Amino acid sequence: MGSYYINRTFFFDVHPPLGKMLIGLAGYLSGYNGSFPFQRPGQSYETHNYLGMRGFCSFLGSFLAPFSFFIVLELSQSLSAALLAAALIIFDTGCITLSQYILLDPILMFFILGALLSMIKFHSCADRPFSSVWWMWLSLTGVNLAGALGVKFVGLFIVTLVGINTAKELWKLLGDLTLTLEMFLRHLAARVLCLIVLPACFYFLIFAVHFTVLNRSGSGDGFFSSAFQSRLIGNNLHSASMPEHLAYGSTITLKSLRTAAGYLHSHWHLYPEGVGARQQQVTTYSHKDQNNLWIIKKHNSESDPASPVELVRHGDIIRLEHKMTSRNLHSHQREAPLTKKHLQVTTYGMNGTGDSNDYWRIEVLGSRSKVKVLRSHIRLLHLSTGCLLGSSGKTLPRWGWEQGEVTCSPYVRETPSTLWNVEDHENPKLANISVSILKPNFLEILLESHIVMFRANSGLKPKEHEVTSRPWHWPINFQGLRFSGVNATDFRVYLLGNPVIWWLNLACLGIYVIFGICAAVSLKRGVPVSKEVEDSYLLLLEGGGQLMLGWLLHYCPFYFMGRVLYFHHYFPAMLFSCMLTGVTCSVLLKLCTRFLPSTVHHSVYMAAMCFVHLILLYSFYLFHPLSYGMMGTLADSQDSPMFGLRWMESWEF
Repeated sequence: MGSYYINRTFFFDVHPPLGKMLIGLAGYLSGYNGSFPFQRPGQSYETHNYLGMRGFCSFLGSFLAPFSFFIVLELSQSLSAALLAAALIIFDTGCITLSQYILLDPILMFFILGALLSMIKFHSCADRPFSSVWWMWLSLTGVNLAGALGVKFVGLFIVTLVGINTAKELWKLLGDLTLTLEMFLRHLAARVLCLIVLPACFYFLIFAVHFTVLNRSGSGDGFFSSAFQSRLIGNNLHSASMPEHLAYGSTITLKSLRTAAGYLHSHWHLYPEGVGARQQQVTTYSHKDQNNLWIIKKHNSESDPASPVELVRHGDIIRLEHKMTSRNLHSHQREAPLTKKHLQVTTYGMNGTGDSNDYWRIEVLGSRSKVKVLRSHIRLLHLSTGCLLGSSGKTLPRWGWEQGEVTCSPYVRETPSTLWNVEDHENPKLANISVSILKPNFLEILLESHIVMFRANSGLKPKEHEVTSRPWHWPINFQGLRFSGVNATDFRVYLLGNPVIWWLNLACLGIYVIFGICAAVSLKRGVPVSKEVEDSYLLLLEGGGQLMLGWLLHYCPFYFMGRVLYFHHYFPAMLFSCMLTGVTCSVLLKLCTRFLPSTVHHSVYMAAMCFVHLILLYSFYLFHPLSYGMMGTLADSQDSPMFGLRWMESWEF
């Protein structure tokens, strides 16, 4: 995708473009020419200059540890807690693996932690409202929020965290009777400006650059509407001319508005025995083809070439005759091939002569008038059965040439599956116009791109033999992800978290919940404790609470997602877990050492912290080949550096 930006070739991805744009920019500035094919993991770069892109991602990934350090230091005012949080990230094999390759994850995590650090630093300036430092941190929070959201939609989780904190802070300010209403409104306006308006402008700017740079036709064209495609150089619709409004006798192609569904298509082949009526197949086909052409006719008469032009309007009853085979688009009370609750769609008749099951009512959404090429969204309602012509999104078997299934849906509602637009249009009786006047404006293509991204994101399904995972796998480090290499002769990189760190994080999550409840109850009931213990409780509830909320927001939503999930989706939550572990361990050790003589409090605490750091360092020494690559014998062989380290059967290194 970085190559596509360098070549200015349009592509489609389920995520916003900022991360890919930055990778492309890093490649361009470092001399990469955008010609490497990226066909398979482990492929040699040869003479291609990839170091700029790798170096850029690693550079941003290297900020994760210092960001975590300063976040925990600001929340806890404890140097040892901050050092432990940073060490957990530094010695984690998973964070290293994600940061050293050309991936979106280090860029996303950079902006997530950048937003969190900026928000916390902003809160530390609460006693200096509207100072230059106060404005700087508030603005940086907004910019980082836009950056996180501009890389992946997962950035919405950090937006939510900042939003909750901002609402809580404003509610507190509203209750401060020393503030005038005018001053409160100034605070509110500042947050609206820096946390809503500024990020929105930056986010829109990202897409403006994206659409400006990617102005050439490419692999992503088919995911978007015909009107969108008309703006791409090299697309057959770019600089094309055709009649603006549909008329009887016109030859047209119909494109489904369902993501990547293709064109309404038919061919000479019949449905096989046992699959509905043995009539001519109707499918969707994603490529330009003569079999995509249809002639629009009146339902009860043939068009007279000598008669004046009559435009097609909303509510007209029409026939669609397949140009190549002269059969009419048809449906009847027989089951569709794959979608059993839908009806079969065929073409029927000879030389345009069929029966009443060939009649369709055309419905124009929105304008309720004439049908405009590229822009009008239309539905075709089957007159006899009351169903809607649609694309199911399913792929037919080999007998259907693995093209898309077309059905007649009995569920009469406006969905992309049952909406179509006219793309190609020929009619010698009508004057042509340049389609450039029909091109969508920036807001229209911005809206369309987000609709397409959301649909494609929610519809992502696992590919054959692909290693996927479930959210409950992630905190226990149940299964990693192979980046490259399978055999002993391959260079093997395996994404897996350092198990000592991940299991410590998991234990600390449980400890925090139990300890936090006890601390909250003690404070609420006024249990007599020393000032030092009370401060520890408050730190655990306030500072730790922020991090626990961040972990929950970046982890729990995945349980409600229908899309395919992968191990790397957990890493933003893992960063919050590491920071929470730093705070929890620090508070827990301080409280435990209080049972010892006061003269050794600090010494025992520091010794315990050093011991934890040594364990982390040794665990990294054991598992570091996962990140830096393994060659030679596999883990079940005694001369392998990973021998004896496969502690779980599900680890596939």
